Amino acid sequence: MNRTQRGAVPPDPHLITNATAANTQVRDGERAGGEPWDAELTNKGQETGSSECNELGLRETLCEAMATIHQRGWCDGTGGNFSCVLERQPLQLLMAPSGVDKGRVRPQELIVVDGKGGVCRGSGRASAETLLHLAIVNQTGAGAVLHTHSQAGTLLSQWCWEQPRRSPQDAEAIRPGTENLEQPERTPEHQPMDKSSLTLNEALGCEEADGGDGVAFLEVSNLEMLKGIAGITTHQSMVRIPVLANDQDLNRLSRRAGPHLSKAPAGILIAGHGLYAWGRELNEARRHLEILEFLLEQRWRQLLLEALLGNRPISSSKHDGNGGLR
Repeated sequence: MNRTQRGAVPPDPHLITNATAANTQVRDGERAGGEPWDAELTNKGQETGSSECNELGLRETLCEAMATIHQRGWCDGTGGNFSCVLERQPLQLLMAPSGVDKGRVRPQELIVVDGKGGVCRGSGRASAETLLHLAIVNQTGAGAVLHTHSQAGTLLSQWCWEQPRRSPQDAEAIRPGTENLEQPERTPEHQPMDKSSLTLNEALGCEEADGGDGVAFLEVSNLEMLKGIAGITTHQSMVRIPVLANDQDLNRLSRRAGPHLSKAPAGILIAGHGLYAWGRELNEARRHLEILEFLLEQRWRQLLLEALLGNRPISSSKHDGNGGLR
């Protein structure tokens, strides 16, 4: 069986489109393991050329990504939703239908939604959260958006949102130690902050979090894994992940998220819900998701360890010279 023809080379040689990247991983008319594709999709690709072949490859790659994310426990049950840009003009997203086990979706079961969130191809209904996917794509230029319901993302987003309503001493735990951040990475999306001009809640990373229209921030700094986020080249960096209140009105939630998307570190949190991560194409979005999930996992473990140490920041704890802490 002949390999799939490659699509046109993008203008930017460093930016591989979703469809082209996916196309290098599958063969025309064949799924991984030799299982045949849906006949209608296969025939369409053979009759009309490379764009449909690219779509077949993207369908395969998106399903593989969802299965891997499901195996990691980040979208149990029917949780999570995942999308890739199929076309820019007019805008179309390829994504899994709502209410299905994302670890078992087959390529031919994916749906295509338009720029308003309506299903234009495929069976099933689009998730209401498609509107937030569209907002992220439109405002950041993302080529893929991945939304997970991991334990760490759900736990920390809820805790961070509720934290300002507790004592300032408790709220201070939201901030990581920063004594090694005298020369933070200065990129457009990850600027160092002038703490002198901020209110108490802002300095603690918890802005206006008392109302549904506010935002909190979960700060992570001084970790090597931060370099997995586009634009960061040193561990001496700090990112502030926006945390928004959950809302069943996705139009309203998307509007609230809008002002924070361009400065977010390729991800936002919805309180008690989970993480949205994105990238220029699917591979970058997947990397950002894995990096951010690692940082969330590390953050709650750090908080737990600090609590066991009597709320002493780990980064400022002193060693006794024998491998212990004092």
